Amino acid sequence: MSMKSALVCGAGGFIGGHLVKKLKNEGFWVRGVDIKKHEYTKLPADEFVIGDLRDQDICKTILDRPFDEVFQLAADMGGAGYIFTGEHDADVMHNSATINLNMLHYGQKAKIKKIFYSSSACIYPERNQMDPDNPMCSEDSAYPAAPDSEYGWEKLFSERLYFAFQRNYGLNVRIARFHNIFGPEGSWNNGKEKAPAAMCRKVAQAKDGGEIEIWGDGKQTRSFLYIDECLEAVRRLMDSDDFHGPVNIGSEEMVTINHLAEMAMEIGGKKLTIKHIDGPLGVRGRKSDNKLIKEKLNWAPSFPLRTGLKKTYAWIRKQADSQ
Repeated sequence: MSMKSALVCGAGGFIGGHLVKKLKNEGFWVRGVDIKKHEYTKLPADEFVIGDLRDQDICKTILDRPFDEVFQLAADMGGAGYIFTGEHDADVMHNSATINLNMLHYGQKAKIKKIFYSSSACIYPERNQMDPDNPMCSEDSAYPAAPDSEYGWEKLFSERLYFAFQRNYGLNVRIARFHNIFGPEGSWNNGKEKAPAAMCRKVAQAKDGGEIEIWGDGKQTRSFLYIDECLEAVRRLMDSDDFHGPVNIGSEEMVTINHLAEMAMEIGGKKLTIKHIDGPLGVRGRKSDNKLIKEKLNWAPSFPLRTGLKKTYAWIRKQADSQ
């Protein structure tokens, strides 16, 4: 085959589904794999394998050739309501670590040419993210390690695992730390949704003049990156000759959760009141530090949060209206 081949692990998920579409548009032959089919779209993958990557036999089966590019996005994860309650810690760590151990072991045996691993901003020390106005998330601040969740600890362990396989087995590894990627065709009402999707859902389902709930005081800060921009940054990282990461992929536009809710209300054309309730919060402040990615890959987000949120709101409103 003259066309390049790619394997997308986690293709049934939000980022993986969008990545399959992008790779097909770039001319790749694509095999997707996930424990489930994509819930919201029919993927254009050349092959789609339903399989559990915790199963070594599945990993051996899907890694049957030296793929030009492998994207390991599969993980047990979700939003704050899933990650920060502590109720899923054992499964999150066990499931995701097992997937990464399997993919690296059988990937190097298959002599894959390049592998991308999606790490997370959750690896950054909690102590550096207590001030909502001045979080510190530069790549070199990851150590001494003190992630804010067991999800973050597993991600940090797996980063080290990937680089160990690069040193010892010659795997060509690329690692990015994602900061709150959002957009259409992702979880919006199943308890695993991220804040932008949750806010869009709450506004879409509320009656004008009604009320929506927000966990905490709403003054905690975050930055959010639209999916198309995320995938452009991933492509630049994969095409880099000598930069392996880890590198932040995120936005530097920081907003409070209250502001995020107000932005969703403006987009939805509704006037709503906010009721603050107890709930899992994560760190007090977080945004991407993009100095390294600008230096190494000449990349920065190209449009503001509101632009992506408008597209996401339209999709979620359509989903909510169809129920």
